[in-house]
Amino acid sequence: MKSNIGIKNFSLILSLVTFAACAGSLPVWAQNSDRLTPTQREIERQRQRLSSTEIEERRDALMRLGNLKRPDASRAAAAALNDESPTVRVAATHAVLSLPSSEAASLLIPLLKDKQEFVRREVAFALGKTRDRSATIPLVDLLLHDKKPSVRGAAAVALGHLGDEAAVATLSQIVSGSDSKKKKAKSFEEEFVVRSAVRSLGQIGSRTSVPILISALQQETNSIDTRREAATALGAIGDPSALSALQTALQSHTDPYLAEAARLAIRQINRPKAKGAGN
Repeated sequence: MKSNIGIKNFSLILSLVTFAACAGSLPVWAQNSDRLTPTQREIERQRQRLSSTEIEERRDALMRLGNLKRPDASRAAAAALNDESPTVRVAATHAVLSLPSSEAASLLIPLLKDKQEFVRREVAFALGKTRDRSATIPLVDLLLHDKKPSVRGAAAVALGHLGDEAAVATLSQIVSGSDSKKKKAKSFEEEFVVRSAVRSLGQIGSRTSVPILISALQQETNSIDTRREAATALGAIGDPSALSALQTALQSHTDPYLAEAARLAIRQINRPKAKGAGN
């Protein structure tokens, strides 16, 4: 009997030692998981998956972290901004957007120099979503100097979301075609860059851009889409000096969509201002 008791006690002790050894090898979050909320446990679970050798698993983990819409989830995702896979870096770019805007922008700005066009483009779009104006100068530089039209188009779009008047001069330069890249005939991609710059000028709303937008509206070598965007932008800015050009577009152009854009812009400009509204 004593022998059986001794064997049982020895087995129990061995089990406890084995459990303790295994517990010591677990991550801290797993050992203390009873102290975490369900959301915190999910964040830690996805953080662990970021160490996977499988690209798709890392991407999926980042998507799940981004979908949590929490700063702590975005901080967990930030480590993947330096992942060796471009697709994972892009997934991380979108997953960090629940951070405070300045923190997200500071993490994303260095990736504007990434070697991959795909990454630079998506980072530019993401910076626009941060609405943080610390990104204005880096995005202006990207718009002027990147070799890829898709990247410069994304930079133009992002600058409109930032709404910083400091970008108006560069956006106007792109629209007017005064930079060297516009001396030759515009490709479809280059036209997208110009159209995006036109739209962004309307979003920023500076009246200093009105003459450039009027010229874009009147310039028949611009695509019809760009001219429509110019009409819409002029309506958003609301400067009466654009009315004559808009009236001409409304009355003389055969494109019904441009005429409709001009009509709506005229109505916006002529709309009575609410009392107390700005100039």
